[in-house]
Amino acid sequence: MPRYRRANTSGATYFFTVVTYRRRELLCNDHVRTALREAITKIRRQHPFVIDAWVLLSDHVHTIWTLPLDDACFSLRWQQIKRSVTLACGEQLHKTEWMNDSKTKHRESTLWQRRYWEHQIRNEADFERHMDYLHYNPVKHGLVEQVKDWPYSSFHRYVEAGVYGKNWAMESPKVEVGFGE
Repeated sequence: MPRYRRANTSGATYFFTVVTYRRRELLCNDHVRTALREAITKIRRQHPFVIDAWVLLSDHVHTIWTLPLDDACFSLRWQQIKRSVTLACGEQLHKTEWMNDSKTKHRESTLWQRRYWEHQIRNEADFERHMDYLHYNPVKHGLVEQVKDWPYSSFHRYVEAGVYGKNWAMESPKVEVGFGE
């Protein structure tokens, strides 16, 4: 069986998609959002990174991170974030009936999918495409009609900074980046 090789460039910028196990719609729950925010804060103190963009949906997260110049280890960060959220919320959200030999062997819970998707950002155009895709995602999934109406997004920060207009994407722009969720 071939081994999956992840990108390994120190100081690079990466786009991630992290999904709940069986696409459970739980990430926007107050308890889970708080646990996720606290986990990220804690891990960023230990292993710094910049969150360039973020959108939280009920069953997945898209985010863009930039790592420090001497560091390429995003996998450690995700492992610790997912573990921390699981410890904070697992007892309340764990589904014993979903456990199997593989999940037990890998010491996993029933909160997160084992893997996540990452893409190393190649250039400014690639960064902008992924930013647009990420911010448009709540509209794509039919959660809101306008990007500005989704509360769990860095879109609002970018509007304040003048990067996006408040009514950006009103005419359903093309924001495809060539991958599925």
